[in-house]
Amino acid sequence: MFPNSFMFGASLSGFQFEMGNPNDPSELDTQTDWFVWVRDLENLLNGIVSGDLPESGAGYWKSYEKIHQLAVDFGMDTLRIGIEWSRIFPSSTREIPFGEGMLEKLDSIANKDAVEHYRKIMEDMKSKGLKVFVNLNHFTLPLWLHDPLAVRKGKPTDKLGWVSDDAPVEFAKYAEYIAWKFGDIVDYWSSMNEPHVVAQLGYFQILAGFPPSYFNPEWYIKSLRNEATAHNLTYDAIKRHTDKPVGVIYSFTWYDTLKPNNSEIFENAMWLANWNFMDQVKDKVDYIGVNYYTRAMIDKLPKPIEIQDFELNWYVVRGYGYACQEGGFALSGRPASEFGWEIYPEGLYYLLKAIYERYNKPLIVTENGIADQNDKYRAQVLISHLYAVEKAMNEGVDVRGYLHWSIVDNYEWAKGYSKRFGLAYTDFEKKLYIPRPSMYVFREIAKTRSIDQFKGYDPYGLMKF
Repeated sequence: MFPNSFMFGASLSGFQFEMGNPNDPSELDTQTDWFVWVRDLENLLNGIVSGDLPESGAGYWKSYEKIHQLAVDFGMDTLRIGIEWSRIFPSSTREIPFGEGMLEKLDSIANKDAVEHYRKIMEDMKSKGLKVFVNLNHFTLPLWLHDPLAVRKGKPTDKLGWVSDDAPVEFAKYAEYIAWKFGDIVDYWSSMNEPHVVAQLGYFQILAGFPPSYFNPEWYIKSLRNEATAHNLTYDAIKRHTDKPVGVIYSFTWYDTLKPNNSEIFENAMWLANWNFMDQVKDKVDYIGVNYYTRAMIDKLPKPIEIQDFELNWYVVRGYGYACQEGGFALSGRPASEFGWEIYPEGLYYLLKAIYERYNKPLIVTENGIADQNDKYRAQVLISHLYAVEKAMNEGVDVRGYLHWSIVDNYEWAKGYSKRFGLAYTDFEKKLYIPRPSMYVFREIAKTRSIDQFKGYDPYGLMKF
């Protein structure tokens, strides 16, 4: 059983959900790095982006009332939404110094229409009894801070994104402005979502289709450090205006070793992928947001790779975790999603235990789900991962909620609309949101605050841990 205080809900982001009508300028968010990135000819020719465009998406900017009502109708009490930095400040804030009088000066250049519209969205959530959970950054950056095409081509520019020396302070300005404007209505704050993904896929795994796709391990390290600094500054900035919880959302990965008891590579992987960033922000979080999708299977590299002050002594073994055939099966016999991600709920259980033991902070599962257009596995993913949460809670881990990714199908970054994560099917043309069968399972769990009625439904043995 989950206590009455336990949050059941879903997570959304700005760029992936807001736009829906390419002919309505008020919906478009054109001043962001991702908007130019997904339509760049070189990216299209190289096949690292899909060709799908975000302005034909789910349309949350105008259809938020409909999506909020869907959440309420299916038992949700919380929605995590994103605010787009580029909507609030489409022009640079670099000329405004951090300090006294800053907020009034920022207010003079802010996009008031966007500020007012986000207020309407939050007020509608409140009117429907939904907790307002705001995340301030989900991958995207304003073009005045990040020109990914110039960076990719190696052109001189001061628009280096998170590599820019002033990025942490610029982010803290934006964050404090948002806290000043919305501190009275937001229930939970998050500085950023999956900061290491931006660094890792932008500067290391450059075939993933994330901007700027510029291989530079040193910039990977600098980007991650600047994001940590930005979070710490943001925590203090928000706390100047509200006493509501402030945290960070991180995509944690559980690591299994191909050969048993290989603690050397296990510890190295866990530190590099999970603890490195979190250790830098652990004193400035009221809770930790845990995003979890699957594990990684690793084996030892014959020769470690050294980059500045860290060592990489392992590699990912294909056929497990994130490295499976799309829509097939892992070598473990477990089904894999349409993204090629193995369904591995025990990884969430192991991670919740490990994160809580290391940091002793309340945890919220802020993303968990599956790319599954036909809803073949989503109910099993939902049940088995909530089983993992319940098991961890029964063993003393303080977990405060579960937010599914996501409530409706959305724009999945470089993959476009080909990967569907929604509990509800989205008809992108008509802006219809049609509940899938798994959404009724979610409602029953949220209503009864229990998964007991579904524990007998485990055709792939996902709850045998």
